[in-house]
Amino acid sequence: MKQYRDHYFKRAKAENYPARSVYKLQEMDVKFHLLKPGMKVLDLGAAPGSWTLFAAKKIGPAGHVLALDIQTTEQEFPENVHFMVHDAFEDSPELLAVLEPLFPFDLVMSDMAPRTTGVKFTDQARSLELCERARDVALKRLKHGGNFVAKIFEGPDAKAFQESLRPYFEKVRGFKPKSSRAESKETFLLGLGFRSEVG
Repeated sequence: MKQYRDHYFKRAKAENYPARSVYKLQEMDVKFHLLKPGMKVLDLGAAPGSWTLFAAKKIGPAGHVLALDIQTTEQEFPENVHFMVHDAFEDSPELLAVLEPLFPFDLVMSDMAPRTTGVKFTDQARSLELCERARDVALKRLKHGGNFVAKIFEGPDAKAFQESLRPYFEKVRGFKPKSSRAESKETFLLGLGFRSEVG
């Protein structure tokens, strides 16, 4: 088990990604074709920046990633990334000024997780709340046909959250990456093909 974990950790370091989480997004991109050249991507909870870097590489110089996190990062980003230390759920004048030229987005992605307490019910509830708030951002920011990805802790509420996406997306999928630690309770839910006319 330790060798399994070390494989992705060492690979991330060798490939100059700040965290092993990059391979989760990579797996989802292979399966669901989330990232294409020229896309505009909104990355919620972006620090330390692995998802941002991978997305920036895939969308190329014609694309743009707006990466938001309440924590800063030491990571340097390419020119097609704008990283802001900002609460993704607060529409401040500063954030709106950056958002408006990019709106609407092709992809809204969230790798956000709560600070875990070790209390399973509490951690699941906090994870669900982050997912619901990320979903609400996606519904405001996505273009018609766009996609949404969110990490959620497995639990009784995850299925209900998955169902909550169905009215807004053509397809809703769950995905457990191979690069997730075997003992991890995280999984990912994807809304594919945003129906902008709903609601």
